[in-house]
Amino acid sequence: MIKKTPDKHTFEVGLIPAAGEGIRAYPSTSMTSKTLFEVGERSLLQRNIELMRDKLGLQKIYIIVGHFASLIKDKLGNGANLGIDIEYIQCRDISAGLAMGIYLAKDIIKSDFVVILGDELYLNSNHEDLLSFSDADFNAVCGVKVTGNIALIKKNYSVQIESDSIVSLIEKPVLVENNFMGCGTYLFTPKIFKYIENTSPSSVTNRVELTDVINNMTKKESGVYPLFLKGRYSNINTIEDLNSTTYIYRSEMYKDYKTSLIIPAYNEEASIGYVIDEFINSVDEVLVVDNCSVDKTASIAESKGARVLTKRLKGYGDALKYGMDNASGDIFILTEADASFSVGDLPKIVEYLKDSDMVIGTRTTRQMVEQGANMGTVLRWGNVFAAKLVELLWIYLEPRFTDVVCTYRGIWKDAYLNIRDQLIGTGPEFSPEMMVEILRARQKVIEIPVTYRARIGGLSKHSGDLYGICKTAFKMALIVLRKRFNI
Repeated sequence: MIKKTPDKHTFEVGLIPAAGEGIRAYPSTSMTSKTLFEVGERSLLQRNIELMRDKLGLQKIYIIVGHFASLIKDKLGNGANLGIDIEYIQCRDISAGLAMGIYLAKDIIKSDFVVILGDELYLNSNHEDLLSFSDADFNAVCGVKVTGNIALIKKNYSVQIESDSIVSLIEKPVLVENNFMGCGTYLFTPKIFKYIENTSPSSVTNRVELTDVINNMTKKESGVYPLFLKGRYSNINTIEDLNSTTYIYRSEMYKDYKTSLIIPAYNEEASIGYVIDEFINSVDEVLVVDNCSVDKTASIAESKGARVLTKRLKGYGDALKYGMDNASGDIFILTEADASFSVGDLPKIVEYLKDSDMVIGTRTTRQMVEQGANMGTVLRWGNVFAAKLVELLWIYLEPRFTDVVCTYRGIWKDAYLNIRDQLIGTGPEFSPEMMVEILRARQKVIEIPVTYRARIGGLSKHSGDLYGICKTAFKMALIVLRKRFNI
């Protein structure tokens, strides 16, 4: 039973530890703080600041910084843009661990305070229930998630609960005895600083562990309670954790995303109507970028319900970039105006986009190349060779490609904006350039097989004959080499 106290507690201050190196997320953490990893266009750190602000009404947050401290400060500033007051506490020894990081606030925080670790994500949580402890006689509150996933508990800490109180915590337990997983959400009184001082370093890690500190408190004090958290929770230690968390987030939020189909077109009156009819009921917007066609491309597209932007552009890549700059969706699907790609592959692209930043098609799976498609043996193996060259040049990032010219692909708007200013190709070289820039930005790209059909309306402008193939190949090779060797 939680004891009541006549004097209500007030929670006005938050503390977010964000000093760690994130060694298990290397090499990504060689360029940024793990707490700045983004899920759904906002960093983990910003999300937890907003959680404290919106769920708990906090107006003052201290952030413990160490690894990439200046980058965190540049991103968040004093918190004015987020409607909150942020101050920073510099951690000089980031190897000292979480408990000693919290201890740095000893002479700064004099009232009860909330702690949320900077590398965790909470979706649809009930953190506002912490406010129910404002009239309770407590010394500490620990966020607890009920889960049947033993592997997750072993990665965090397990919690033993008796009569509504926490009686022990075990860091990364070998044997899991219940389904209570401890999370990185805490509510402390200033008494926690005394217990940090009086807790010996762990014989395993040689540093003072926060779980040991709270364990010591349970042995000497009453009033250590669990807060059972609802919603989704992720503790992000590795890039795999980030990827799985991104998938969970996008899957849950997918109903709120809008999809724009972008079709670059020049004199495609024979096929543009068919393409729009095929796709229009599967996306939220069809955007045709008309490069000042001299036929009926624009009028047919408008009559079919597409939004048409007519502008004199330099080529295929320039048209795609212009289209993405003006599309209204959160997800961009790029396709051709010649009907060579099928709407039947769109669900695959969308599903894999939940797990990546960009999905590209490959036309090199022979069983999916229809009779009459512009994919002869020389062209197919040329694409494979070019794709393997990109793999070799960026082998340290372990990409897997078999086609760099397939123009049927999907990309998140935020991923596009992240690489937009680096995209310089205006013609067919734009396709491999997008792939290269996604790699250089350390974003995730997945290649999937797609159906490739015979085009409607004559020969391809870029690979319809040997001259076109060679010209396109030269442009692509040139931009790939320039990107790799910075020339």
